[in-house]
Parts: sequence; structure tokens; C-alpha cells
Amino acid sequence: MTVRTAEFTAAILLSLAALGLMWKSTDGLSIGWVSGAGPGSGFWPFWLSFVMLLSSLATLARCFFGATPQSRSTEQFMDRETVQIVGTTVAALFFLILGSSYFGLYVSLIAFLFFYLRILGGHSWGVSVGLTLFIPIFVFFFFEYLMTIPLPKGITQPLFYPIYQLIY
Repeated sequence: MTVRTAEFTAAILLSLAALGLMWKSTDGLSIGWVSGAGPGSGFWPFWLSFVMLLSSLATLARCFFGATPQSRSTEQFMDRETVQIVGTTVAALFFLILGSSYFGLYVSLIAFLFFYLRILGGHSWGVSVGLTLFIPIFVFFFFEYLMTIPLPKGITQPLFYPIYQLIY
């Protein structure tokens, strides 16, 4: 696949996604301003999708007219090494999602971050361990404490009972 083909394909797919999101945000939701209440429930999804559609159409036009170096490029889009890295990342994300239902999001996130930072990224032990511990703790307190939105914990649920007693 060439750079030109990749740019064209991405613009088409993003245009279709934007149209789908725009259509879905009008399904029983108000996309306008509600008097005395502010924006309707579909306001932000609709208008952000609309801007995404305009951006995608602009990219399509630039690709069609050859207005940028990328839109004229016949170089290969991704080399073998890039395909391997993207494939490994997609597989790691798949296992993150799969593990979230059994082990819980936080344990799966720790495993994913350590794999991605230390093994795939080659970062130092300090950076890898520090971020691997900080990010799940930050996510926990942001969602569970500040927003009171529980995230899946799987079989690790009982480990969180003492923390809940402390913060609630």
C-alpha cells in the first residue's frame, strides 16, 4: 500500500465513521441548544463528528488534487518492522481487553504497561516500574473516587475492599 492509498483510505473510513456518529447522535438526542439547560445530550457528539467529517473531506480533496507531498507519494506506507510493531501493539491491546474481564482492568493495565514500556519500548527499569504503578493508581482514583465510576476488577475485587473502606 502506498502513502497516497493509505491517506485516501483513512479519509474515507473516517468520513464514514463521522457520518455514523452524526447519525447515532441524532437518534433520540437533542443536537441543539436546550433553552435554560444548555447544550442537548447529542450536541457535542454531533458537532465534533461534523468537524471530523469536514476534516476528512478536506483530506480527501487534498488527496484528489495532489496538494500535498503525501498525496503524491508512491512510497510504501509501512515497512516490515513497522507492521510488526503495530501488530504487537494490537495483540497487546487485545490481551489487555481480554484480561480485564477476568483479572480486572487494573491488573491487566499493569501487565500491559510493563510489557509496552519495558519489553517493547526498552525504557529503563525506573521509568517502566514508576509508570506501571503510577498510571493504574491515577486511573483508580480518578474513576473510582473522583467520578465514582467503578471499573471492572474481575477476580481481584476483594483486594479493593480495604481501599473502599478508607476512601468512602
